[in-house]
Amino acid sequence: MRTLILGGTWEARQLAQRLGGRRDLAVTLSLAGRTAAPAAFSVPVRIGGFGGAEGLARYVLAEGVDALIDATHPYAAVISANSACAAQTTGVRFLALRRPPWLPIAGDRWIEVDGALAAVDALGETPRRVFLALGRKELAPFTAAPQHYYLVRSVDPVDPPLNLPRVDYIVGRGPYREADERALLSARLIELIVAKNSGSTATYGKIEAARALGLPVLMLRRPILPAVPSVETVEAVVAWLDHADLACAARGV
Repeated sequence: MRTLILGGTWEARQLAQRLGGRRDLAVTLSLAGRTAAPAAFSVPVRIGGFGGAEGLARYVLAEGVDALIDATHPYAAVISANSACAAQTTGVRFLALRRPPWLPIAGDRWIEVDGALAAVDALGETPRRVFLALGRKELAPFTAAPQHYYLVRSVDPVDPPLNLPRVDYIVGRGPYREADERALLSARLIELIVAKNSGSTATYGKIEAARALGLPVLMLRRPILPAVPSVETVEAVVAWLDHADLACAARGV
């Protein structure tokens, strides 16, 4: 059964590793190509976009894809919408792997905002020391608030650097432990964190650290994604594929 995983998340990597050795599945992992040096995978990897929903639909038909899995980031609203549209157009079996969001607990000081522009406004005029734990595409709006000091962490270097007078960069890939995050925030005298509610256990350390240090977090709200069949775990995706595989075998496909 030809299976296409739209990836870019830790869960997509785990899913690819789980399926890589199976002889009943021909798995391809598709990555957008935003990361210069993606991690190694045990299945063939396709890099780059498809050309919107129509391009993805053409690919699904041309490659004879039997099962399409959207395992993209919770903030990848465009590809999620395109994959849902392509699945409806082609009739391919379709499932979304959507990790649940983090939920605030006692001690958290979250301020939810609608995107990076709203986060810039929420920082205020008084200079602050800010940790930007966002993707590189979300950073540009912060150049409108040069009075703050920014610590930026990303998987790949920010190139070109932001046009800001006080900014430092850290290149790294999770998972990040709470103790290490707490040490980083303390050493850099961070007063506030700007983050996405990714829901990932690999990046939750900074939220735990902020709670321990009593720091506020400007949390970018998740975008609204299409209402499609979805599960929350890799194990549930594997079970769904097993069921689809049996259905294919029963029909002699």
